[in-house]
Amino acid sequence: MYTVIPGRLGRMLLAALTAMLALVLAAPAAAQMEASPGDVLVMEVRGPITQVTSDHLMDAVTEAEATEAAAILLQLDTPGGALETTRNMVQTMLLSEVPIIVHVEPSGSRAGSAGTFITYAAHVAAMAPGTTIGAATPVGAQGGEVIDKIIEDTASYAESLAEQRGRDVDFAREAVVDGRSITAEAAAEIGAIDLLADTREELLSAVDGEEVPLGTGETVTLETADAGVTEFEMTFARSILQALANPELAFIFISIGTLAVIYELANPGAGIGGTIGAIMLILAFYSLSVLPTNFAGVALLLLAIGLLIAELFAPGVGVLAGGGALALLFAGLLLFDRTTGVAVSWWVLVPTVALAAAGAVGIAIMAARERNRPPALGEGAMIGKRAEVRVSSNDYTQVFVDGALWQADTAGQQLKQGTRVRIVGQDGLTLHVEPEEQ
Repeated sequence: MYTVIPGRLGRMLLAALTAMLALVLAAPAAAQMEASPGDVLVMEVRGPITQVTSDHLMDAVTEAEATEAAAILLQLDTPGGALETTRNMVQTMLLSEVPIIVHVEPSGSRAGSAGTFITYAAHVAAMAPGTTIGAATPVGAQGGEVIDKIIEDTASYAESLAEQRGRDVDFAREAVVDGRSITAEAAAEIGAIDLLADTREELLSAVDGEEVPLGTGETVTLETADAGVTEFEMTFARSILQALANPELAFIFISIGTLAVIYELANPGAGIGGTIGAIMLILAFYSLSVLPTNFAGVALLLLAIGLLIAELFAPGVGVLAGGGALALLFAGLLLFDRTTGVAVSWWVLVPTVALAAAGAVGIAIMAARERNRPPALGEGAMIGKRAEVRVSSNDYTQVFVDGALWQADTAGQQLKQGTRVRIVGQDGLTLHVEPEEQ
């Protein structure tokens, strides 16, 4: 077999990728506006709740406490996330020495699943009109509701948050046990949140003068109406990691990574396919590690990768690639609970599966053709090639082929210089030739 991309180029690309990764991980924090005492520190949580989100909130609380901020405003729009990570965020909020205001915004946003707990844990909970909250039933390894004991434990946890913040306990329980979800208007009516607010300015003005109890036991009065606002953004490295926490991106990375590994197995030696494949698969499994996944989806995913690679060793039939594509399709469906909003869309799922299967079959067929080609080295490799007579005498003939001169046996024929010949045999370093017209 031959390699399309030479090893040297592969090593250069590997070095470039390594350097880029090092720059990302070593990147300094994003430039922050200088916070002043009495400012409101604003941070955004958009997308799934991950460990990156939890770390960012912890840093925001630390910064707010160090600068004596008036409050932290957490602007929220999330479909949910891992329960354990959510508990860590809630604990950070409960122990905060600075009031935390959660605002589910803009219109069309949601505080789904994990977002329900975060909203309930806030000192002040607000939502913009047209937003929703709820559907907080935990998802287990089977892709459905977990055993009753864990559901009851989670429901009790939600009730304790509601009681501690003086919010509607019944909805907190129903959101977990029954998966109930309600609009912002309904949440305000039953007391699941404190108020409705369209904009940040409206919210900060409305809560000004409110007294809220902190985890330290003291009560503080919010002074937010005329407070300055400081945006607290993620570091560059964290923003990259948070962007990777995307179910569709993870699915695409898995598919590309698998094809790259198959290419490397079909064309060993270059290293570029294996390098790209390894990087893609590592990034994909990082994404899966910070997203709420289930065992059945992961098992199907591993089966799909194995079947697509196995197609390389049984090319042409397509049965293994077909099975791999089917396993990949079901893996995309079962990896995440679609009701939480953390899922692979059909627009990404179907084309990606089709391309992965077609790519695996195509690489396998090309690899099979390479294996069936005549050898490029050794005796027999020159048979059938055309050559040109360069030296001709009564007892000695040389022909030029593939950039080199070879001694030739003409079977007693006297061939003129420049005659085109065809190689019909080989004996060591001597080629047996005959004129092309024969």
